[in-house]
Amino acid sequence: MSTDDSDDSTADGTGDSTDDSTDDRAPEAEPGAEAPTGRSRLLGALKKPGSRGQLTVAALLAVVGFAAVVQVQSNEQGDEYAGARQEDLIQLLDGLGTASQRTENEIAQLEQTRSSLRSSTDSRRAALEQARQQAEVLGILAGTLPALGPGVRVTVDDPTAAVGIDQLLNGLEELRDAGAEAIEINDSVRVVAQTSLSDGDNGVVIDGQQLSPPYTIDAIGDSHTLAQALDFTGGFIDEIEQVGGTVVVDEVNNIEVATTREPVQPEYAEPSETE
Repeated sequence: MSTDDSDDSTADGTGDSTDDSTDDRAPEAEPGAEAPTGRSRLLGALKKPGSRGQLTVAALLAVVGFAAVVQVQSNEQGDEYAGARQEDLIQLLDGLGTASQRTENEIAQLEQTRSSLRSSTDSRRAALEQARQQAEVLGILAGTLPALGPGVRVTVDDPTAAVGIDQLLNGLEELRDAGAEAIEINDSVRVVAQTSLSDGDNGVVIDGQQLSPPYTIDAIGDSHTLAQALDFTGGFIDEIEQVGGTVVVDEVNNIEVATTREPVQPEYAEPSETE
């Protein structure tokens, strides 16, 4: 009986230990089969699909490799002059200094040219403005431009037809002497230095135009001064009244002299050269 029990227990124990050790060990190669080499193991590993962690590591390695290549190329470019001789570096610095000085000189010349052009433009603009103003003044005095400003309106009535060029010429001269800048008669004749007057059958002829009374003389200037120039003893108003006419002088804030004359080319006079 004891022998049977020990056999059973031995058989059971032996069977259990044999099964456990067999599960833990790697399967042995079949008899006659070759053992796997390192190359075959590597190929097998490469054929297996990679995990997410392996892909991440591969991407990081690629980025690190690219950065290393860029750094190496940058160092190679930065070390371009590392092996240059001292004389070469000095010559290079001298060349750069010369180029910099040349550039600064060109900039200074361009700035000077700009200033000169700006000054020349300002001077030309000022000269043109002065010439324009002078042309306007001369145009008003010569009667080639219309004029507008304060002044007087003189109305001469001549019921007896006794007023002639003697009285009118004296009145025009008195207005000129008082500073009249533009004079017009009957809204049709601009009175200038070359204006001619003559007696007509029924009035006067001024610059070839027949004018009949009443005569209206518009003069631009200081209105009070012009009015006073006509009203003094023995003056224009007295002369008109002595021949039976009447004179009314109105000071006006805004008189328009619209009649103009064509410029006349001098026949004998010419500009005199001044030194």
